[in-house]
Amino acid sequence: MKKLVVVLLTVVVLLSACSKSKTEHVMQQDGSGGGHGTHAGMGHEAAEKSSTSDTQTQVDWKLSAEKPEAKQQITISLQVNDQKGKPLQQFDINHEKKMHLIIVSKDLSYFDHIHPEYKGNGSFEVTASFPAGGDYKLIADFIPAGLGAVTQTHWVQVQGAASPSVPIQPDTAMTKTIDGKSITLSAESLTAGKETLLTFHMEEAGTKKPITNLQPYLGAVGHVVILSADTEQYLHVHPMDEKAAGPDAQFMTTFPKAGTYKIWGQFQRDGKVFIVAYVVQVK
Repeated sequence: MKKLVVVLLTVVVLLSACSKSKTEHVMQQDGSGGGHGTHAGMGHEAAEKSSTSDTQTQVDWKLSAEKPEAKQQITISLQVNDQKGKPLQQFDINHEKKMHLIIVSKDLSYFDHIHPEYKGNGSFEVTASFPAGGDYKLIADFIPAGLGAVTQTHWVQVQGAASPSVPIQPDTAMTKTIDGKSITLSAESLTAGKETLLTFHMEEAGTKKPITNLQPYLGAVGHVVILSADTEQYLHVHPMDEKAAGPDAQFMTTFPKAGTYKIWGQFQRDGKVFIVAYVVQVK
């Protein structure tokens, strides 16, 4: 009898130890343990949601013309569903819009940033036109409620005369003149995997007077879109100081891998949106 009692007590102790070990392991996995604090836990959860969001959504693309023609108005429809095919109903507002749609030509010489209208029941719609024949990539950028940011893409082949292909080569001069504005891009570092501060400095082209009256564009001083030369790496970057008005607009980002990238900065002044583009080489 004494031996039986000892065996039973040993089993109870072992079961208790196993149960405690499993509980501690779960706490560390969900960020509430492990000694990292609340902020670290929340950050881990957000990163995990963002990394899985693309697999939790499906986008069905539809164009009003089976073979779209260059310079003709085309309706682009997007149906956003969950992984079971059920329409998603709620989307977070991201800089005044529920969806951002980027359109680029294969050689990145053409760029457009438009905003589909939400029709309800997971459906978005927008009208656009393509300047010439060729291949274009559509990039939908949105945030389903309760999930992280989602990026879904779709290639479109447009009929008609194609424009001459423009080689994607790094710029040797980082100052561009756009509508009487001189804009210089500087970067603290262009190394893959490291945070990079991008600074757009703006002056009047003639007088070199600093521009200090930029207007909010989509609720911020500006927006930056970055694509790798093969269009596989996509970054949509928001400013560090959304209320800035110039002469500097700063953006912090991290290039995921080495290679050639094109950067588009979008800003607004005197009620007019202007775009300035640069090509850089990331080590």
